[in-house]
Amino acid sequence: MEKDLTKGPILKTLLLFALPMMLGNLLQQIYNITDTIIVGRVLGSGALAAVGSTYTLMTFLTSVMIGLCMGCGALFSMHYGAGHQNKMKECMWISFWLILLVTVIMYLIVFPGTDGILNLLQTPADIYRLMRTYSRIIFLGIGFTFLYNYFAFVLRAVGNSVLPLIFLAISSLLNIALDLWFVIGLHFGVGGAAGATVIAQAVSGIGITIAVLWKNPQLFPSKEQRIFQKSTLSEVSRYAFFTCLQQSVMNFGILMIQGLVNSFGTAIMAAFAAAVKIDTLAYMPVQEFGNAFSLFISQNHGAKHQDRVRVGIHTAVQVSITFCIVISAIIWIFARPLMQIFVDADETSIIAEGVHYLHIEGTFYWGIGCLFLLYGLYRAIERPAMSLVLTIVSLGTRVALAYALAPTTPLGITAIWWAIPIGWILADLTGFLYYKKLHIADQSLH
Repeated sequence: MEKDLTKGPILKTLLLFALPMMLGNLLQQIYNITDTIIVGRVLGSGALAAVGSTYTLMTFLTSVMIGLCMGCGALFSMHYGAGHQNKMKECMWISFWLILLVTVIMYLIVFPGTDGILNLLQTPADIYRLMRTYSRIIFLGIGFTFLYNYFAFVLRAVGNSVLPLIFLAISSLLNIALDLWFVIGLHFGVGGAAGATVIAQAVSGIGITIAVLWKNPQLFPSKEQRIFQKSTLSEVSRYAFFTCLQQSVMNFGILMIQGLVNSFGTAIMAAFAAAVKIDTLAYMPVQEFGNAFSLFISQNHGAKHQDRVRVGIHTAVQVSITFCIVISAIIWIFARPLMQIFVDADETSIIAEGVHYLHIEGTFYWGIGCLFLLYGLYRAIERPAMSLVLTIVSLGTRVALAYALAPTTPLGITAIWWAIPIGWILADLTGFLYYKKLHIADQSLH
């Protein structure tokens, strides 16, 4: 079901479009949390540290293709809003083969390079074998992640955020069931947890591909639209490259932080693994809201409804900040019991460090909420390079402060926790100042 985001009440239209995306990501995060609980409670803190660290690595790897799909999705949405159906389908055809090529290259890199990657992450010797086992299996799911995200962004670009939700829901529930069976029932250890994830990814990736080709044939490029024009390839590459680079830089920075965290030992790794799951679940709704907002702005920008774009920006900022304030209060109050869901109450040092992390990060969720909106805005208004600039500011600050202060000052691990929100806030200031400059320039032209 296609939906025109250029019509109707702005707040209602934006929320109804965003809600399925938010619910889908919520289901995915519930799976991730369930996986962490099962691994932490059944297999122990060493397995929890291994799976948590590998999750950060896998997030970085998949961010490459998700960034490509996200950038292309904004381009599809812009052409759809402008009524350029043929151009949209030409972009779809080229982008599919471009991202598939990148996926194949990733496979050729990660499997031969597994040991080198784990050594680069400063993986402690006591969990090296666990991380290697888990990562070798989880890498198999890269291709399925490509299929799901590509077709999910195709559907969202034309206003259909419900069908991707259905397949994500099926995948998440299947993942939980297989996790329980493989880890608790069959005692397959961390390999079982990884296998459960790959099977669920395969179901969602292959399932949504079949559904789009069968149920939405109007979205499939005709023979005449399956062409490789240089101008279209250039347009696709520009959007895909900058958004991919933005997502990759963001997650590479997180991966560098993970490597620094690993140097503080298994207990800190376990605390970080559990706290990050809580952290991610807390701000996940504003992340998906930012993605929905980007597609909303893309359609309206393509349709040249600039008044609707401006009102949409102001509405989205108000919604995002309000939500972040509420969720910050919840995380601050319930940080300790939330940590105890993942870690046995006897692991007092792990729980204490996780609570410390959540109290710092949770205070500044408004910062990352605004940053997700800025990323989405600049993708949508044909300035994807600015999203990359904001990511470099955010992650560059985070990594520079963490590596400068954590190993050499009394702050230690606390320096890492503080570096994260400082990076968010500096990137927000950069993004808002640039928007103000654009707004003033736009007014001067009229």
